[in-house]
Amino acid sequence: MDKKTQIEADVFRKLLAHLDNHKEVQNIDLMILADFCRNCLSKWYSASAADHGEEIDYEQAREIVYGMPYSEWKEKHQLKATPEQLAAFEAKKK
Repeated sequence: MDKKTQIEADVFRKLLAHLDNHKEVQNIDLMILADFCRNCLSKWYSASAADHGEEIDYEQAREIVYGMPYSEWKEKHQLKATPEQLAAFEAKKK
C-alpha cells in the first residue's frame, strides 16, 4: 500500500471514530448540513469494495461504519426526527 492510500485509510478510520464519538449527531443532521450520512458512507464502502473485486454488501458495510449492526445502533442511538429536522431536510432536497 502506498503512502497516500495509508493516509487516506487512516483519515477514514478517524472519521468513523469521530462519528462514533458523536452519536448525538443524527444522520438527518448530517444530511441537512453535509449531504451525506453514515448510511451514505456505508453505500460508498460497499460500492468501493465491489470496484476492487470484494463483496461487502450494504448491511456488512453498515456494520463497519456504525461499529455494530445497524438495527442495534438505531435502537440505541437514533432519535425520531423532529418536525424542524424534517422540514429542513425537505427544503434541502428542493
